[in-house]
Amino acid sequence: MRGAEKAERIRRGLLALRNYLIFFLVICFVISCCMLLFLRVFSRASGIALGKEYIESAAKLTFANIIFLSLVCTVIDCLRRRIMIDRPVKHIVRAAEKVMNGDFSVRIRKIHGMDPNGGLNTIIDYFNRMTEELSHMETLRTDFIADVSHEIKTPLAVIQNYGILLQQPNLSEEKRAEYAKTVTDASRRLAAMVTNILKLSKLENQTLYPNTRTYDLGEQLCRCLLGFEDLWEEKNLSIQTEIQEDVRVTADPELLSLVWNNLFSNAIKFTEPGGAISLILQTEEDQAVVRVSDTGCGISQEVGKHIFEKFYQGDTSHATKGNGLGLALVKRVIDITKGDIQVNSVVGKGSTFTVRLRRETDGKS
Repeated sequence: MRGAEKAERIRRGLLALRNYLIFFLVICFVISCCMLLFLRVFSRASGIALGKEYIESAAKLTFANIIFLSLVCTVIDCLRRRIMIDRPVKHIVRAAEKVMNGDFSVRIRKIHGMDPNGGLNTIIDYFNRMTEELSHMETLRTDFIADVSHEIKTPLAVIQNYGILLQQPNLSEEKRAEYAKTVTDASRRLAAMVTNILKLSKLENQTLYPNTRTYDLGEQLCRCLLGFEDLWEEKNLSIQTEIQEDVRVTADPELLSLVWNNLFSNAIKFTEPGGAISLILQTEEDQAVVRVSDTGCGISQEVGKHIFEKFYQGDTSHATKGNGLGLALVKRVIDITKGDIQVNSVVGKGSTFTVRLRRETDGKS
């Protein structure tokens, strides 16, 4: 390390010497030209013929002045660069090294000098904004990992505990079937959680790019809703639909199907047997508006503020029915599609999720 530092100092010294020589030669040339021009004009104007000795004396004095002035200017320039450029650059380099080592709390003070709005302050400003964003991302990543670890432990514990119970020799067939169903449900929940985590990760990191096309939104909604027919018949739910015809949108149908499947799944999941679910598709100006309503347990206003956050589950009594990732996935897809989603809910009466998407009008009202 010391050898490298010494070599770097020698390199900088040679660079400074080269800069001085270039500066000296340029100043020497410019001043010599100016001096010769002055003497020629002076000689013509005064009619005085300048002797060789006078010119040689003036040339030597000028040469000495050039050496002195160029040396002084070079020293001043070196000091200026060291104070106004090298020192801030060193601070930026040290801060960058800390960031490389994982310290995102580092911030650089702005330079208070003759030019406070110079280029280095612009770099410092962007560097501070970058580290602030990295700090937030690191916090989110840490929280996400902690939440994932916590959520995965629950189904794994269920699988482990009931797996041990299934090993009991005197277990009745009824109990064995019950425990096996519990293990199967927990494993499905774990698989769904992992799938949603991967999808959400791809969406947040923009590795899952939308493959957009124009299609009939009503047909997609009907197709997705029919996919849950067995579930709503099992709970004896009343299904009401009001779908306007020929409502076309330009979006990624695979991504939007995640939205509808999650909304329908939640509506059926949190609606008690004998309840009702409604699906409405209508147009408002240049928007396609989808409303999915249920007569389920509803959510409070405070819970409604957080339901689109990852792993958030406001109703702990239904925690075994989901993993808190579905609505986070829905929100991310809607954001990518440049749409909007809102929820209106009354505790004990049900919820209505409203999705607004830009529709294709084709010049029609």
